[in-house]
This record gives sequence, structure tokens and C-alpha cells, in this order.
Amino acid sequence: MLNKAVVLGATGGTGMVIIAELLKRGVETVAFGRSLPKLEQLAAKLGNPTGLRLKTGDVFKAGDVLEAAQGGDVIFHCASVPYHEMSTKLLPMGEAVLEAASKLGTRVVAVDGIYPYGKRRNEQPINEDYPKNPHTQKGKVKLEFERMFFSPRWNRAKRMIVRLPDYYGPTANEASYLGSTLEGIAAGKPAMFIGNMSVPREYVYLPDAAVMMVELAGREEAYGQNWNIPGAGIISGKEIVRIARAASGSSKPVIPVGAAALSLLGLFVPVMKEIVEMLYLTKEPLILSGSKYERTVGPIPATPFEQGITETIRVLKARQDKSL
Repeated sequence: MLNKAVVLGATGGTGMVIIAELLKRGVETVAFGRSLPKLEQLAAKLGNPTGLRLKTGDVFKAGDVLEAAQGGDVIFHCASVPYHEMSTKLLPMGEAVLEAASKLGTRVVAVDGIYPYGKRRNEQPINEDYPKNPHTQKGKVKLEFERMFFSPRWNRAKRMIVRLPDYYGPTANEASYLGSTLEGIAAGKPAMFIGNMSVPREYVYLPDAAVMMVELAGREEAYGQNWNIPGAGIISGKEIVRIARAASGSSKPVIPVGAAALSLLGLFVPVMKEIVEMLYLTKEPLILSGSKYERTVGPIPATPFEQGITETIRVLKARQDKSL
């Protein structure tokens, strides 16, 4: 049972959907971020609900997190750092969050990806016990984060990590592979698709992910563990583009981009360097097993891709039309 939650990184793609799900359940929610204007924009998108409180602060400062989390049942750690700063900033940020949580004796749910697993080695889909053997810089730093996160140093805080595959949805941004692709299609403009468009991959619809993450956060038995947050199956880029074009009425080209083009873009956009390193996931994708979630909670919410992509395009188009 959750009465009050704090969401760090509230204006990001995962933070926004978690806040929406918490409010839907009547949970008092504190949206924490650096920028008050961005937090106010978030509140306006949600209809300025009475159960939402805005709090500005620095997630790298345990005191700021501590102040925001007073009286809270759980902290959702959705804050992230740019790829080129990850090796120096990811752990200090996590330590600040855990220092605050440990002082309060509260719960922490860290939202993360599948990068620590490394390359696919055997069976699919993989469960939470799958060996972690990262070969990329991001994967290695993320595994260090997991070890730090579950360290006995923070014994007074109950902790879990939830792991998402690639994701999509109306709140997804450039941090997701599909974010800019669907935004371009919704705007009726040429777009890029990262990786091979013929290889089916797993994607989770963010509103579905939020349901699963909030369900787990309210269960005492879920803490002290990693949890997979699986999608509705696998789908190829070609099929994603077909559905998105049908929803938008656009027929502009969608161009697949690989390592060479992304390396060039990385000279100007640092996040593209991360995507080059992670391209292995677009060739030999990992698929997450949701069997542990099903045993603990029940059926996995799995919006069909046709419905989820169509709804994403509808919201993106409405947002773009409003900004004109």
C-alpha cells in the first residue's frame, strides 16, 4: 500500500508515466526536478491535480532528496545522467539518493535498463537470474551501480531495481530509440530509425511499465531484488513504421541508421556515441521474461503494438498541433 511517493527525474519519460499512474491510484505524489518551469509544465499536462506537489532540488545532494522525501513511503529514482558523464556521475547520484533513503528508512525503486546483461549468450527470454557480463562502458557502469545500490551500506533502506527494455509512448523522448522516430512520423517529417529495421525487438509501452513498477513498489516482498518489466512481445522496425504512418497519415521516408552515421552524428550530439556502443542490441536483442512478475503480481499489462503506437502518434500529433 502506498500513501505518498517521491519521483526523482519527474519530467523524464519514465518519471512522467509513474507520476500519472500514482495519481490515478490516489497516491500523494511529489515531483522532484531541477527546473520549476518544467515541473509546472508537467503539472499542467496532468491537469494540475490536487494530489501533486512540485519540489525543486539537486538529486546529487542528499539533503535536497531528504527534504523532498519526508513522510514518503517510496522514492522512485528515475533521474539519469548523459552518457558522456555516466562514468563520473551515475554512482555519486545514486549514493546521494540512498543516503537520504537510508536516513529516512524508506523504500527506493531504481528504474534501469538491460545493459548490464551484455551480449545474448543462450536462452531467450531471460529471467532476473541471467548472468551479467557487460562488454560496453555503459553496461559496466550500470553493473557498478547495481552493486553499490544493494550494498549493506544502505541497510535502513529497502531497495529494488526494475529493468526495462527499449520503450515507447507519448512521454518517451530522445533517451529512447523510438522517441525521435515516432515524433518525426507524427510531424509528417522524414525520420531516422536506429538499427536494423528487419530484426524484431522487444519494446514496452511506458504506461504499461508504470503499472508494473507501481504494483511492485507497493509490495514488501518485492524489495531486495531485480525485476524485469517486459513488453508486449517483439516487433520489427518495418512494422512499427507501418503502424505509425497509418496513424499519422504520413508517407515521408524513415531511414535506418547504423554505426557509421551515428558515429558522425556523435561528433555533434554526444548521446549518439552511446547508441553506437549499444547497437549490438539492435542486431541480437535480448527479450525479458515476465514469469517472476506473473507469479508475484499477476498478468502482465501488455497493450498491443497497434494500439500503443497509434495512441502515441495521436498524442504527439495533438501536442505538435497545439504548439503551432
